[in-house]
Amino acid sequence: MGEQFDLTGRVAIVTGASRGIGKAIAETYARAGAKVVLASRKQEALDEAAEAIRASGGEAIGIAAHNGDRNALKALVEKTATHYGRLDILVNNAATNPHYGALLEAADSFWQKTIEVNLMGNVWLSQAAVPAMRANGGGKIINVASIVGLNPGRYQGIYSVTKAGVISLTKTLAVELGADNIQVNAIAPGLVQTKFAQALWGNPDLLDRVLARTPAGRIGQPADITGMALYLASAASDFTTGAVFVLDGGATAQSI
Repeated sequence: MGEQFDLTGRVAIVTGASRGIGKAIAETYARAGAKVVLASRKQEALDEAAEAIRASGGEAIGIAAHNGDRNALKALVEKTATHYGRLDILVNNAATNPHYGALLEAADSFWQKTIEVNLMGNVWLSQAAVPAMRANGGGKIINVASIVGLNPGRYQGIYSVTKAGVISLTKTLAVELGADNIQVNAIAPGLVQTKFAQALWGNPDLLDRVLARTPAGRIGQPADITGMALYLASAASDFTTGAVFVLDGGATAQSI
């Protein structure tokens, strides 16, 4: 049974991998045998995360690449191919959420930045990665969306719109890449205790509201996301594509 989830010989890129969900996914892939390329904006943080993986017996390198920079993302794939010789798995996890407030009151600059990083970055990186996956006879693309892409979050309108776009992108790519044996799926986490989401879980009133409507009675941890990420990167999910997996402790399972 374990062979289904074995990533030995596979090469994975994980964006937003210096901390939080991305880092946890990268660590999980390394433990499963993959060679992992960690990407985010700051090289120093990546080096620390990659070194921790290597110290635990895994294989990993860090390559700085801003998710809103098309040329940097193309270079990320090229450097990965040069270093490891192939690319099998892409996890589009990097995101930004600079605006908290009413959607119609947001400046265009907030829209542009959020769309560029959260949506176009995934498009650009997929464009760069797919030829390498085709050369290997297939691959896996895992997009980290959010439950606010299904039901918009209060005062998170722009972020919610981009995550809805990520879900639509996932389904579209699944249709277009199915014949290439490339499976494309999305993970939609609920509130997870990361630095990225600290403005939410660090607000006692907001946290109480979230907990009140979450059957599990808690918010998520990065480790709660890694099992699904491993499944979607492995041979176990070879007949799974175009799907959105909600990991939210049951928060969206009830209407009120």
